[in-house]
Amino acid sequence: MFEEYRHLLTGVAYRILGTMADAEDVVQEAWLRWSGVDQAAVEDPKAYLIRVTSRLAIDRLRWAKSRREAYVGPWLPEPISTAPDVAEHVELAESVELAMLVVLETLSPLERAVFVLREAFDMPFAEIAEIIGRAEPATRQLARRAREHVQEKRPRFATDRGERREMTERFINASMNGDLDDLIAMLSQDVTIVSDGGGKARAALRVLFGVDNVTRFLMSITTPDNIAKFMASIGMPGDTGVELRIEEINAAPAVVMLVGGRVVTVLSLLVVDGRIETIYLMANPDKLQRLA
Repeated sequence: MFEEYRHLLTGVAYRILGTMADAEDVVQEAWLRWSGVDQAAVEDPKAYLIRVTSRLAIDRLRWAKSRREAYVGPWLPEPISTAPDVAEHVELAESVELAMLVVLETLSPLERAVFVLREAFDMPFAEIAEIIGRAEPATRQLARRAREHVQEKRPRFATDRGERREMTERFINASMNGDLDDLIAMLSQDVTIVSDGGGKARAALRVLFGVDNVTRFLMSITTPDNIAKFMASIGMPGDTGVELRIEEINAAPAVVMLVGGRVVTVLSLLVVDGRIETIYLMANPDKLQRLA
């Protein structure tokens, strides 16, 4: 019975925590709790397992938030594949968009849990209140506050997936060919790039703003000469194969760079009014292992 709900529980935990490693740990702990109860006495196993998983995820998020305060550079959620053949494993939907997960990072653990359970899984407030140990009116207040915060902070992005994929393909060509003019033409004047290397890979240690700063950084990591330098820096021979793909990552097309068959970088582009407004770059190898 637990296996029947494992994908659902992983989806709950990932949305609350933002990393698949933590989500899997939480689900494993939920399994241990489940295996230790009288299962025949549980009237609604699904509700029970969501309740246990959510509580464990909230506790882990409180611990993780203090750890992320010491993180080297910007922290981004762990990217996950949402290709059709693997999407079912985390019960995926638009609520795993990177832009959404980044905004959820700004909520308190309780606000985030309430928002996820209500908005992504449409759970009744009475059940959510029981999960977080608050009265229902207080839970509704948390939900309202979280929803207003998300609506205020969530960036706009193109809903046309075809346009987003086309822009991603054009971005790859301009970067690999060193076509600075075309790259600049794709960027909004207020473009930003948020890069997460975790102190273990090449990445900017702060958010970069503006066309000049963003293009300078992008050209330093995507042109063939600079890719060769990167490969040398990680001890790989210069003739190691480099491949750029467009993959479905967090329910949207993204650029995936592989060196010697190993995923080393993921770039996700947010497109608004035909221009790239935000670039999320993930290079922390600890967060890319599951994309291999």
